[in-house]
Amino acid sequence: MVLADIDDEALAQIADQLTAEGHQVLARHTDVASADEVNQLADATIDRFGAVHVLHNNAGVVAAGPIEQLALETWRWVLDVDLWGPIHGVRSFLPLIERNDWGHIVNTASTCGIQSTSAIAPYNVAKFGVVALSETLAIELQQRRSPVGVSVLIPGAVDTQIATSARSMPAGVRAVHERSPQEDAFLRFSIELLARDGLPPADVAERVLDAIATRRFWVLTHPAWLDVMERRAAAMRDGHLEHGFGG
Repeated sequence: MVLADIDDEALAQIADQLTAEGHQVLARHTDVASADEVNQLADATIDRFGAVHVLHNNAGVVAAGPIEQLALETWRWVLDVDLWGPIHGVRSFLPLIERNDWGHIVNTASTCGIQSTSAIAPYNVAKFGVVALSETLAIELQQRRSPVGVSVLIPGAVDTQIATSARSMPAGVRAVHERSPQEDAFLRFSIELLARDGLPPADVAERVLDAIATRRFWVLTHPAWLDVMERRAAAMRDGHLEHGFGG
């Protein structure tokens, strides 16, 4: 089992826990925004285990504010992690996974990747991109009869620390990122929502494992979003706009 993160303390804690449970674990500090670091992670995986069968691109951050006020550095930070991270992961690991008779790639998107919400434009753009990346990858792999399957995870409210991901904002981005009333409102809403309605991450992990086993492409944590998509399709037909948080 290979774990990668930029939070060394959290990485060490989960690695120790899994090792104590009897798993063989490779934990490696990795910034997924860096193609070189993801390549090094792939190399380290092969060096340690000799093969890789499953990849889950799951790193994510969010930053909020009006589109025209968000610094370009903020845009780049979110896109580098949330969109370029999965791109780097696919490019580095897919050739390794395809060496085997079976494999699977999971990319974490978001409900914000199927319907936008206000105040978090970089996150929306990145997550729509992850859905497009996943769909394109799945189509290409099917066309060449690859043994590798693809799933895209569309989580709604899950009890994680995504709402406070600014804690990992690089110093250079933090120096130019402008706090706004929209960001304050988004953070209040998100923290309350996750605390009240967030699914336990373990429940989501069970759904992901089932999707890998059954080769299911779409993995929605909250089935009610199917109704949202039906309303979105109807609005598209009528030329209207359906939208999420922020009115």
